[in-house]
Amino acid sequence: MADVSKIRSFATAAQYTENFIIKSQIDKYLPGGKHFIDEDFINRTIAEASSREVDPVKIREIIAKSESTCETLLPEETAALMQVTDKDLFEEMRAAADRIKHKVYDNRIVMFAPLYMSNLCVNGCKYCGFREGNLEQRRRVLTMDELKEEVDVLAGRIGHKRLIAVYGEHPSTSTEYIAETIETCYNRQVASPRTGAKVGIRRVNVNAAPLPVEDLKVLRSVGIGTFQVFQETYNRKLYEEMHPAWSVKGNYDWRVTAFHRCLEAGVDDVGLGVLYGLCDWRFELLATIMHARDLERWFNIGPHTLSFPRLEPASGTRVPEESPWLIDDDTFARILVIARLSVPYTGMIVTARESPQSRNRVINHGMTQLDCSSNIAIKGYSDFAKESYQDKERQQFMLGDNRSIDEWVRYLAQRGIITSFCTAGYRCGRTGGCIMDALKTGREGKFCKINAVLTFREWLDDFASDETKALGEKVIAAELQEIERWLPKFYPTVLKQYEATCRGERDLFF
Repeated sequence: MADVSKIRSFATAAQYTENFIIKSQIDKYLPGGKHFIDEDFINRTIAEASSREVDPVKIREIIAKSESTCETLLPEETAALMQVTDKDLFEEMRAAADRIKHKVYDNRIVMFAPLYMSNLCVNGCKYCGFREGNLEQRRRVLTMDELKEEVDVLAGRIGHKRLIAVYGEHPSTSTEYIAETIETCYNRQVASPRTGAKVGIRRVNVNAAPLPVEDLKVLRSVGIGTFQVFQETYNRKLYEEMHPAWSVKGNYDWRVTAFHRCLEAGVDDVGLGVLYGLCDWRFELLATIMHARDLERWFNIGPHTLSFPRLEPASGTRVPEESPWLIDDDTFARILVIARLSVPYTGMIVTARESPQSRNRVINHGMTQLDCSSNIAIKGYSDFAKESYQDKERQQFMLGDNRSIDEWVRYLAQRGIITSFCTAGYRCGRTGGCIMDALKTGREGKFCKINAVLTFREWLDDFASDETKALGEKVIAAELQEIERWLPKFYPTVLKQYEATCRGERDLFF
């Protein structure tokens, strides 16, 4: 069990709101009051790039730099990419983004599922269905028994092995509660429907409020995966408008320094994101690049993932429909390509907020992770296990893509893409600084290919429909041929593990 003796506890929401933030843990990363999100610089960089004609030679030099070094671009270089409107030149950017994705992450898409633990919240975010005071929401916090029921569906009926656990910010979902839920997820084992093999959750990523260093060390001790904190918007004025000053989330600097504290605490996989549609997407993407560069400056570790959520309808608010900065599908696709070129080594997540058409379109735009068979209502998986159902009063926003995991695996297999359920790198210590160089050089992709094959074989045998299994086996055959070509001396060892997996052994990895 986690040692929670050093965690501060708060009996009421008012106590939490008033006393949770530790100012010294903010000031440490803003020395002399100088902020790494320099809004004047961002606006000036965008304006200067907009005032110049696009130089195709310069754009191709930036593309080549991204592809050859896999290093984070300068803000000025990202701003130059943002100005490209010529279809042929943008296609060169997109093709390079896809090549970089294959270099770093190989021919695979990682699958995960969101699991919402609670919708109680002390904050008043104007765009969010969970906000305090929204009387349309039906509030609840999962008990450990209810959580086990959710895991039984996710791991035992659907076949997920990786979760993003999501928590409202409230005393009832304290660090102690988060740690207990992580441990509960890891400890739950169930039988798969086709083979009866014991299956379970192997990786719990967390999307939660910013935490103090002491709390983050507790989560590290129970095996937290990536820690996600979405900044929502880097525009301070808009941030303050959307997040009332009386709320914990109203403190911009506490939120924007969340990942510095994570890396200080040894939680070395962090996931950035903004809520596209709140502000000018160019400003948000440049600020994200500056955030990544500051983490690299302090810790030599950049973001493990970038996420690209768009504003979606939610209960009790009109902000998602009325924001002047909403983006269309063409702009969304542009953002992904520019982000892949700007932070070449990072994972890129496109969630079921998007429509099926939008997600299908951007499969080859540099993305690496997606969720499916998703239900974000509190206790939604076990309550609605046999139907695709959304309950606006029990969830944060509305989903756009309700395709099942079997549909998604089949769709990817038809395009020659392998679905990965791998969690090996995290359990082998290939995280943080250990993985950065491996990602940039493409070495990690080779491990990922092998482990993708093993976990895909597991899922096909344990969960797939006959049609999906047949298509998946063709993908595996092609992947094994590539492994043999890349690693001829190591291939017999890989094949031995693969054959053991075919016989029913589980959780074999390199």
